[in-house]
Amino acid sequence: MKKFIALSVGILSAALFQPIQAQTLFTYGKHAVSKEEFLNIYKKNNTQKQLDFSAKSIQEYIELYALYKMKVQEAEEMRLDTLSSIKTELENYKNQLAKSYLIDKQFSAQLLKDAYERLKTDIDVSHILIAVRPNTDSVKAQHTIDSIYSEIKNKKVTFEKMAELYSDDKSSSVNGGRLGFITALQVLYPMENAAYQTPVGDISKPFKTQFGYHILKVNKKRPARGEIQVAQIMIASPASKGEEGREAARKKAQMIKDKLNKKESFESLVVEYSDDKFTNQKKGIMDPFGVGRMTPNFEDAAYSLKKPGDISEPIETEFGFHILKLIQKIPLKPLDSIKNDLTRRIENDSRSKIAKDSYMEDVKRQMKFKEYPENLNDFLSAFAYDTMKTIDRSNYANFKKPLFEINKVSYNPQDFLDYVFRLTNGNLFGNKVKALTDLYPVYQTNVIEGIQQNELEANNKEYRDLITEYRNGILLFDLMDQKIWSKASADEEGLKEFYQKNLYKYHWKPGFEGTIFSSNSENEINTVKDYMDKDGLTGTEALDRLHEELEDKMVTGSQTGRYDFTQLPLFPQDYVAGKTTKIFRGENGNYNFIMPINVNYEPKQKSLEDARGFVVADYQDFLEKEWNQQLKRKYPLEINQKTLQSIIK
Repeated sequence: MKKFIALSVGILSAALFQPIQAQTLFTYGKHAVSKEEFLNIYKKNNTQKQLDFSAKSIQEYIELYALYKMKVQEAEEMRLDTLSSIKTELENYKNQLAKSYLIDKQFSAQLLKDAYERLKTDIDVSHILIAVRPNTDSVKAQHTIDSIYSEIKNKKVTFEKMAELYSDDKSSSVNGGRLGFITALQVLYPMENAAYQTPVGDISKPFKTQFGYHILKVNKKRPARGEIQVAQIMIASPASKGEEGREAARKKAQMIKDKLNKKESFESLVVEYSDDKFTNQKKGIMDPFGVGRMTPNFEDAAYSLKKPGDISEPIETEFGFHILKLIQKIPLKPLDSIKNDLTRRIENDSRSKIAKDSYMEDVKRQMKFKEYPENLNDFLSAFAYDTMKTIDRSNYANFKKPLFEINKVSYNPQDFLDYVFRLTNGNLFGNKVKALTDLYPVYQTNVIEGIQQNELEANNKEYRDLITEYRNGILLFDLMDQKIWSKASADEEGLKEFYQKNLYKYHWKPGFEGTIFSSNSENEINTVKDYMDKDGLTGTEALDRLHEELEDKMVTGSQTGRYDFTQLPLFPQDYVAGKTTKIFRGENGNYNFIMPINVNYEPKQKSLEDARGFVVADYQDFLEKEWNQQLKRKYPLEINQKTLQSIIK
């Protein structure tokens, strides 16, 4: 039942515009499909390296594509394309898809190249921040940073001293403003630019970010270290435990290091001692990380390890003491292999706005964009004393002078208000002049992108085809839901009748109902089993007692359900209802035992409720096959044999 939906989403799209003399390959009812349309679809969907133009392959695909076309036609005859939900979804898709076409691809490619080149270098930086907070005087902050810059440049005082005295970044000011090593796509774009454009030992000119004004000092540069992956044993040393707790943690870490020196297993010591709950069930292995993501001493200790398996001395961070084991070093990969991920990161980075702004300026020039700021100011000024929650449009009906022109078409205040009302219903809170001022550039962009999108749909066949493909896909999805999926689930009588006619398909295989208990500790699993066998506790009671007695330990899994014997080939076969099996070790190294509640050694008929999921799926397939036959009778398929023979090779 799913195969035609799969064809509709990301696969099939019929060309909207066909050559006047297009050769008809087949008809379904009164509707024709051209040879060109079919071949475009066939080539697009074929995943084989060598296209198969054999009679068998072409014939099969014609029948499949014809059935798809019949279903789309049926959806159109049912006027599903007029449903507001489908129209809204299609419009959202068109807007989203257009964004990938309405960009300066050359400029975006340059951003990608620049980011990759920067990733080849790590830069050690320090900075001074003069923060600009909401409702504070940004001019004063700018004067302050300019004064600091002048003092440092004239060598009247060191950068480090000024960072200690004036920087609002208190986490770095205590270290003379030092942030450590950074790389591309890790900090705000203006800061990244300053880092990569400033020579070693020099300071940047003041620059602004969303946080305020900065000066950056470049301490050193080095070839990128790439990423690294380590495993760790962490001994926590909370500040609340003071110096005594810190010393105890240090001694414990050294004791563990001594065990490692005696060749004890790193992995077993992770399980026994590590306080990092996020990694102690993964042999201590952390996710890969790069420069600037860890505290400097942790990062330096990790990167100083030479080869996989090397183990560090205990190192201290604000979290406690760590012993690291090198898993792998991951150098910067070739651009082609990380292009998609890098592009996504750039799109989410502030530099993407630069690309969009640059592109929009080019578009405005091409569209002969002309603005009338004096008319905008007159219009906005009229709202200065408007204290009503909702705009009364009649008060502003006389404002008709153009705000801007695009290709000599004028857009006036009434057009702007139309947009505002569509967006807000005319309800603007707070200062209306400010609210409208903020909305105006958004409105401009909306108008320009709307024009572009209309031109795109008219002139770009690839875009049109993708829109048609998506439209047909959502039409078909809605149609299938009405005709098959929801119908099968809601038709209880039909479902019961289908179940009764196909009882032979729905049986339990030999198996049991019960609970599987699992742990990576043999002692713990034995304890739980003893609680159940000797003390008569239920599984839940046994686990609760274990957790009370061993607060930081727990059986890692207990799963209750119905299992076939064939699902558990490694499990012991001593299944007796109400008694635990012997303990055994699984492929993952965990220790396990089973508590069967019911054991069935013979196949057993499933009730409709037990088999409902399978019955519904089978009933859906049955309904779809019947519906397919109805469609084929309604839209008879006729193939033009002469055109068909011109395709077959």
